[in-house]
Amino acid sequence: MSSTVAGLVQVGLLVLALAAVYVPLGDYMARVFTSTRHLAVERAIYRTVRVNPDAEQRWPTYAAGVLGFSFVSIVLLYLLQRLQPSLPWDFGRGAVEPGIAFNTSVSFVTNTNWQSYVPEAVMGHSVQMFGLTVQNFLSAGVGLAVAIALVRGFVRSGSDRLGNFWVDLTRAVVRILLPMAFVFAIVLVALGVVQSLSSGVAVTNPDGSSGTIALAPAASQEAIKELGTNGGGIFNANSAHPFENPNSWTNLIEIFLMLVVPVCLTRTFGTLVGNRGQGHALLSVMALLWAAMLTVIWWAEAHPNGPAALLAGSGTEGKEVRFGIPGSALFANSTTGTSTGAVNSMHDSFSGLGGGGTILNMLFGEMTPGGVGTGLYSILVMAIIAVFLAGLMVGRTPEYLGKKLGRREVTASAIAILAMPTVLLVGAGIAIMLPGTSAAMANSGAHGWSEVLYAYTSASNNNGSAFAGITVTNGWFQSTLGLCMLLGRLLPILAVLCLAGSLAAQRKVPATAGTLPTTGPLFAALLAGTVVLVAALTFIPALALGPIAEALA
Repeated sequence: MSSTVAGLVQVGLLVLALAAVYVPLGDYMARVFTSTRHLAVERAIYRTVRVNPDAEQRWPTYAAGVLGFSFVSIVLLYLLQRLQPSLPWDFGRGAVEPGIAFNTSVSFVTNTNWQSYVPEAVMGHSVQMFGLTVQNFLSAGVGLAVAIALVRGFVRSGSDRLGNFWVDLTRAVVRILLPMAFVFAIVLVALGVVQSLSSGVAVTNPDGSSGTIALAPAASQEAIKELGTNGGGIFNANSAHPFENPNSWTNLIEIFLMLVVPVCLTRTFGTLVGNRGQGHALLSVMALLWAAMLTVIWWAEAHPNGPAALLAGSGTEGKEVRFGIPGSALFANSTTGTSTGAVNSMHDSFSGLGGGGTILNMLFGEMTPGGVGTGLYSILVMAIIAVFLAGLMVGRTPEYLGKKLGRREVTASAIAILAMPTVLLVGAGIAIMLPGTSAAMANSGAHGWSEVLYAYTSASNNNGSAFAGITVTNGWFQSTLGLCMLLGRLLPILAVLCLAGSLAAQRKVPATAGTLPTTGPLFAALLAGTVVLVAALTFIPALALGPIAEALA
């Protein structure tokens, strides 16, 4: 079987698996966030943190909960890293250096999971399990909670309440993420992913010298790393490491885990708003852009333009033989189309067009299909912008799902979509002008700029993947990338919650003959065009200096 046919079979199996769980998982998540019953373990959590689960919150209170929880999480994770020598399973690795500890704390709390260190040499198992893995659950739960709050803004009428952040977070973790991660961790162990509390195993190398192969509780972290669209590897090679991702079956399962919750949330959305066609419209746009970018990346890597790759017949540098080009392209497209950031190949070794495709995936705003929760609220914000543009063209006050889109709603939506480009372009622009940046880049010219652009794109979009050709261990990169992660995560969340509060306060208006239908192919085309247009107008100059110039060279 040729690699192309094998790759198409993998894509087909992936689509079938997602289709099989779309309805049951989507409807289950809708029931989770509308149930009036609290589980016993949830009531115990509420008593511990002294929260009244039946008291709903206005959007400023909900936002304060998100900000306060994020701040406390950053502080606790920072302290855990700095106190590592006092913890079990530290293996003598010492306290994590302050700059790395700060960057890592912000990274994992914001669901970015960017890593500027070698995990098996820096982090002991206690920090990995009780710090990083816990945040993999909690940061994904925060994204889910914010998305559900926005959906409630569309559903409710004349209300100033969006639900309870602590209840939404608890249910997201206890009822959705924990059970699914537990099951898939067992599946990954059965398929060969390592799960060990040992620091490593002694081996004798081919030349007779002795060495150690690092071990870790990889399967448990791998499951939630992909399911929660987190992405941080427990080994430095991430999902290219055979202990994290040993074969084509684990590769396919990990891609499925990245996509399953963001995809099924469109069903949840349609169920909650009482019109499943609305969810289908969003899903069609996500699927269209995901498939288009997969085609670009796959074709680019199978038809490279470099002399070495031309001699090899394809762009195989930086790719694992057990995955090949199709498995690597499928993983790369899915990890940058979501906010996962895990990698099973080195994106720095991709062709100019292939690497540019991974960057563009993130520049779309990571809504193809996006991260857990973030993908849904990002594409809903873009849907509001699309409806607003349609209203401008026909001279009518725009409406979406029975809510009028006035100045407040459009302003909040504009802030949500402009926050990421602002911090990204400012950060990358300043970095490339600094005299010390060239020393951090493995390449000069267009590819060197692509490395810097990719780093700030990944941080500002809370993706976490890297081109791997740039060294970001100095103080400037640790601080600025950490700041981009924070602003890229929290500014859109605040704007989205403000938008949700404004929508919930409105009374629903009935649809009329002049109301734009938002369930058919016309609206899907308008929404897809808006996503592409916003990304093009914002980022074409930056892309032209890097991946486009490299692809045309």
